[in-house]
Amino acid sequence: MSLVKTLAIAMALLGLTAVAGLAQQKGPLKLEITEGVIEPLPYALPQFVAENGAAGQYASEITGVVAADLTGTALFREIPASAYISKVTSFDAPIQYADWKAINAQALITGAVSVQGSQIAVKFRLFDVFSGKPLGQGLQFTGSTDTWRRMAHKVADAVYSRITGEGGYFDSRVVFVSESGPKINRKKQLAIMDYDGANVKNLTDDSTIVLAPRFSPGGKRILYTSYESGEPRIYLMNLDTLQRQVLDDQPGTMTFAPRFSPDGNTVVFSLERGGNTDIYTLNLRTGQRTRLTSAPSIETAPSYSPDGTQIVFESDRSGLQQIYIMPASGGQATRISFGAGKYSTPVWSPRGDLIAFTKQNKGRFHIGVMRTDGSEERLLTASFLDEGPTWAPNGRVLMFTRETAGVNGAPALYSVDISGRNLKRVPTPDAASDPAWSPLLQ
Repeated sequence: MSLVKTLAIAMALLGLTAVAGLAQQKGPLKLEITEGVIEPLPYALPQFVAENGAAGQYASEITGVVAADLTGTALFREIPASAYISKVTSFDAPIQYADWKAINAQALITGAVSVQGSQIAVKFRLFDVFSGKPLGQGLQFTGSTDTWRRMAHKVADAVYSRITGEGGYFDSRVVFVSESGPKINRKKQLAIMDYDGANVKNLTDDSTIVLAPRFSPGGKRILYTSYESGEPRIYLMNLDTLQRQVLDDQPGTMTFAPRFSPDGNTVVFSLERGGNTDIYTLNLRTGQRTRLTSAPSIETAPSYSPDGTQIVFESDRSGLQQIYIMPASGGQATRISFGAGKYSTPVWSPRGDLIAFTKQNKGRFHIGVMRTDGSEERLLTASFLDEGPTWAPNGRVLMFTRETAGVNGAPALYSVDISGRNLKRVPTPDAASDPAWSPLLQ
């Protein structure tokens, strides 16, 4: 069985049952049933070849980022360079498969970097060691030297996709709320970064409270809630220019919890008037506002299905916060959460198969996922306070806010895969909350 098919099957089983494992063996790859953990696939990644003098430092750094991306998934294990028998000194040199097989490398990644002025070119090849064949054609990415990290993420995405058969998520960004100061007087501002915490850039100052940023489908705009006027209002920001505008600024109302529709032309959000909170949509082209719910309860945290035909949201109409689904045009809502405790912040997977949520039960908070009919609920985390999941572009990983207890407690960003494995903190310069993952960058 080929390397691609083997890990693709393992990934599929991981999403359904989390019982697949990859055996390390000297021969064709096989699927092995284990104790619910996928044995990371061993790969070799010789430092990319610098094809001219200006490329030396970039070649080293790009190799490091590719390795960090792949190893960080917990699906891959890098074989240390000290174990290598062969050396790769030229991108076009023939592959000595026997040498890589001897150190149990199942995948081999080779690459090269060249720099001309302010332009950089990164090329790579991927090989299935045990079959002795390349996996697809080599690829080359080009851009300015200040985008070298994006070139590395693109290489890692291509490797990940060829081996797993699924889309990557490394060449993406996260917008979040950066927090500073003591817990009783926390300053908040919007910030954006690469998915792995690099290249942090502030989008607003800390003069007012900001909450819940959300990307547009194209990744060029964000929605967020701000208390700049004294009441919560939804703002739309262009990420290229940082120009922003307030949306649906109606006297006597509060607007919050916005999200884009899949086509980017509509915003769904919550509006509070006279003590009642309902879900509305706003057409960004015409300015037309449409009310979708009218129950005497709190309806909030709406999120579209990927095809735009349905909306999942939270409501306390049954007495406790629960998750409901309704048509995108409004109408009859169907409750899908029935477990113990409270459910909130539902968000539809980009794959369309799962809904992620926050759950509070017996004094603990959890991030969980369930099928769109409410079946097969799985809790992925548990802590003093976990909340607000957001999906990676490929629907395999979630990022969320985790806050520690006590007077000095502070929020931080964490990620976890949909089986509950590979829980880890996402580095940020300061405390951080409310993450939202972008689509893959164009």
